[in-house]
Amino acid sequence: MNTPNNKRKRESQEKIEKAFIQLIQTKEVEQITVSDICKRTNLNRSTFYANYIDIYDLVDKVNLRMQKEFADMYINDAEAGQNPTSYLKMFKHIKENQIFYRTYFKLKFDANPPTNQFHTELAEKYYNNKHIDYHIEFFKAGLNAIIKKWLSNDCKESPEEMVEILDMEYKGKDY
Repeated sequence: MNTPNNKRKRESQEKIEKAFIQLIQTKEVEQITVSDICKRTNLNRSTFYANYIDIYDLVDKVNLRMQKEFADMYINDAEAGQNPTSYLKMFKHIKENQIFYRTYFKLKFDANPPTNQFHTELAEKYYNNKHIDYHIEFFKAGLNAIIKKWLSNDCKESPEEMVEILDMEYKGKDY
């Protein structure tokens, strides 16, 4: 039976997504074919099409999974009343999952990231509701630029050093 929580189906999806993420490191989306993925995974085309409409559907589902994985990393912290946006935790995750983030930026998933309620609350706190939307966009763009630069340097600096760099940009702000 081909149910959504079927173990075999999940394993096939994981293989397909892993193969896609490997391929996207050296190719553009338009250059990746279902055949490329099937060759890497030893799965039939019918298995691919049982899970995805086409390559672009796969891209969309990879995006959703990546966003969920990133959000899940912080859910337990938020529920425990801890800082839900520990930048040290984020930089450690990036360093440990570089291919994940390289894929995220290569596919331009950062163009429309979900709004983070914590950042909105910080902006309200420090900017008294004045031009918050501009501050949030500026902050997101700056943070993405720092992460991209770090990734392009193969994450040579430690996560702790990256937090220091970020802190220097926001001196005087209590996060």
